[in-house]
Amino acid sequence: MGDHRTGAYNAHVRMVNVLLIDDDPVFVLAQVRQALPAPHHSVTAVATGASGLEQVRDGSPDVVLLDLRLPDQSGLTVFDQLRAIDARLPVIFITAAKTADTAIEAMKRGAFNYLHKPLDLQQLQDVIGEALDVAARMRAPVVMTETADDGALGAFIGSSKPMLEVCKAIGRVSAQGVPVLITGESGTGKELAARAVYQHSARAKAPFLALNCAAIPENLLESELFGHEKGAFTGADRRRVGKFEQCNGGTILLDEIGDMPLPLQSKILRLLQEQTFERVGGNETVRTDVRVIAATHQDLRELAAEGRFRSDLYYRLAVCTIDLPPLRERGEDLAVLTRHFLARYSREFGKDVHDVAPDAMAKLRAHDWPGNIRELQSVLKQALLRANGTVMVAACLPDLTPGTGRSVRPSSQFDLDGFIGRQLTPQASDLYAETHGEVDRLLLTRVLEFTKGNHRRAAIILGISRQTMRVKLRALGLHVTNVVSSDDDDETID
Repeated sequence: MGDHRTGAYNAHVRMVNVLLIDDDPVFVLAQVRQALPAPHHSVTAVATGASGLEQVRDGSPDVVLLDLRLPDQSGLTVFDQLRAIDARLPVIFITAAKTADTAIEAMKRGAFNYLHKPLDLQQLQDVIGEALDVAARMRAPVVMTETADDGALGAFIGSSKPMLEVCKAIGRVSAQGVPVLITGESGTGKELAARAVYQHSARAKAPFLALNCAAIPENLLESELFGHEKGAFTGADRRRVGKFEQCNGGTILLDEIGDMPLPLQSKILRLLQEQTFERVGGNETVRTDVRVIAATHQDLRELAAEGRFRSDLYYRLAVCTIDLPPLRERGEDLAVLTRHFLARYSREFGKDVHDVAPDAMAKLRAHDWPGNIRELQSVLKQALLRANGTVMVAACLPDLTPGTGRSVRPSSQFDLDGFIGRQLTPQASDLYAETHGEVDRLLLTRVLEFTKGNHRRAAIILGISRQTMRVKLRALGLHVTNVVSSDDDDETID
């Protein structure tokens, strides 16, 4: 199962195409191009809604920036037509209006976000990065293949019996439209399974959003899901539309639902039963039409027995359950997965490593992979940074303690001088980048441990933007649990 490589700043993957629809595009265009510079971004600007719709039909942009006030028609009218063309295209409204009523209406109709003029360039970068990440999750196909398919970015790879059962289960539940519970250890690919259910469902052309219940602070999670009214709590200076309202007609993944607070679970249960809810601090009943997919690495039955999870919600979710097997139970899938990721990451790192030596494969098989696919990806990326020839040998692999399920912590074992000495050979060709990669791995891991996964505080300590930090984390294979959330919410490293 592949990790998702998404976001506006994965420039080595492909260029990002941004469409700006604004009645005064010159000034705004300069701001957008400053925030999203060439050659990794292409920004096209048009001044009317009709021209923008023509561009979308002909050019398929990755994201649209849409002014609410246009000379030929309103931005909301243009948005409705964009939704008819492709409901998965992320649209970010930009407005100079001081009131938020129209922007809130846009969010209710399914806009990804809205920004106020003059644009904050860092906020613009962050919001576009998040929008592209969400769009990639919806569009990247999830396929089943028994062999190492170099082009399968999102794939269930392998032919082991447990994985064949997973694929059968996805096929059975996708078309039913009922809630789905996906279980499995951390790193087994629960979000990938959720996207497979979504893509094979009748809602495949509608939006898909994923939220990690463990990564959003408890006091913000209810507002994030259901929205809030003005004055509902301190700091609620205007109405906010929640994800269940924003994603009407689509699918929402509630990842790590076992960490959801008990009072909020009752509200989720009502939504599943009636498709209605109230915003925080409000009395108005809001109707929605959303399919819920839940995922967890915890035993919800056990949590329910302990009174830490509502049993009625568990039974409602568990009607359709997909259990993902850990990597240690997938037999020869390990060899297929290793060659698949090796081929993919070799291209990304500019390496020519295309085979695995027997001693390296033996070392990989001796490990029991507590981090599952995610850990395997990280180990192979580390190995590729050390590799010089065309074959990955055991010496390239980071230290793994056989049979214990623990890899030696990089931050306590990394020897910079020793690393340089080992890599300093006549055949070395990229030592500068390799060394900086190892230093970044140590530094980012330690800082995120210090901040307990808080990206904002970590970025301040490092003196870099959060988006720059995300790019480095992805390049190093340090998995980021992305939260589709407001700008004030945090992300955690998983």
